[in-house]
Amino acid sequence: MNGQVYTIGEALIDFVPNQTDLDLKDVQQFKRVMGGAPANVAVAVAKLGGESQFVSKLGEDAFGDHIVEQLEQSRVGTTWVRRTKEANTGLAFVSLKKDGQRDFSFYRKPSADMLLSVAEVKDIMTNEGDIVHFCSVDLIDAPVKEAHRTLLNQAVKNNTLISFDPNVRLPLWESAEACKQAINEFIPFAHLLKISDEELAFITGIEDEELALESLFRGNVAWVIYTRGPKGALLRSKFGHRIEHHGFQVEAIDTTGAGDAFIGSFIYQMQKHRIALEQLPLFSDDKILDMLSFSNGYAALTTLKNGAVDALPPLEEVEAFIANNRR
Repeated sequence: MNGQVYTIGEALIDFVPNQTDLDLKDVQQFKRVMGGAPANVAVAVAKLGGESQFVSKLGEDAFGDHIVEQLEQSRVGTTWVRRTKEANTGLAFVSLKKDGQRDFSFYRKPSADMLLSVAEVKDIMTNEGDIVHFCSVDLIDAPVKEAHRTLLNQAVKNNTLISFDPNVRLPLWESAEACKQAINEFIPFAHLLKISDEELAFITGIEDEELALESLFRGNVAWVIYTRGPKGALLRSKFGHRIEHHGFQVEAIDTTGAGDAFIGSFIYQMQKHRIALEQLPLFSDDKILDMLSFSNGYAALTTLKNGAVDALPPLEEVEAFIANNRR
C-alpha cells in the first residue's frame, strides 16, 4: 500500500428510521449511525485495508465523541479532527421509501464542521503518493470552504491526486444556484470527478448526456466516473478511455451511502495500485473495468443493509460477491 487518503468535510449523525415507506413526520423511532459523505469514504478505504485520514471539526459533545470512536474503530486516522464548543456536531434525520430512496432533514445552523478554518489545515502536507477527496456539502459560505481551498491548493502544489464527488444535498443550501456555482467553482481542482445520473444535468446545465460529460473536462479533470445506480458506471477520460460496467442487480433496502461506498472503494483501489497522476493516461481498459466492477459490487452490497458506515462490507465479502455474480 502506498500513501494516505485524506478526506475533508462533514461528519454527522444520521438518524435512520426503524420503519420504511413513511414520511419523515410519521417516523416514530430512529437508529443512530455515523454519517457524512467524506467520513463514509474514509471508513470505506480503511475497512478495505487502505490508509485514510479524516479532516474535519466536531462539537465537544456526545455525538462528536461517538463519531471519533467510530472512526478509530474503523482504523481511520483522526489526527486532523478538531473539536469545538462553538457549535454542535451536525445531525440528519432520514426517511426511507420501499425502494431504498431517502428524504433528509438536516440540523446544522451552524454545525461544527462548518467552522473548520484555514489555520487548522495549513500544516497538512500531502505527497505524490497521497489522494485528497472532498464533496460539496461543506463548500457553503463558511470558514470550511476556505479550508478546502487551502488544502486543495497545497495538494496541487505537491502533485497529489485530487478526487471530488459533488454529492449534491440541496436542502443544505440557500438556493440551488448557490450549490451549482460552488460545485462548478471547485470542479477544476479535481483530477478524478465522480458524478451521478441525478446530478449531471443539474451541475452542467446540459441535458444531452454525452455533451454534459464532455463539458466536465476542465481544469485538472482527467477521469470522470458517471454512476447510474443499478445500471452501473461509466468511466471516461481525457486520454480516450471509455469503459462501462453494467452493475449488479440487488434488492436494495437502503441506498444511504452507496455513492460514498462506490467512490471510497474506487479510491482504495487507486491507492492499492499506487495510481499517481502520471499513471492516469497509462491505465489499461481491462484494469479500469476491474476497478469499476469492484466498486459497483461494493456499492450494491451496501444497499442490502440499513445505514452507511454499518453497511460497508470487508474486502473478503465484496470479493466473494463479485466472484458469485460474474456475467
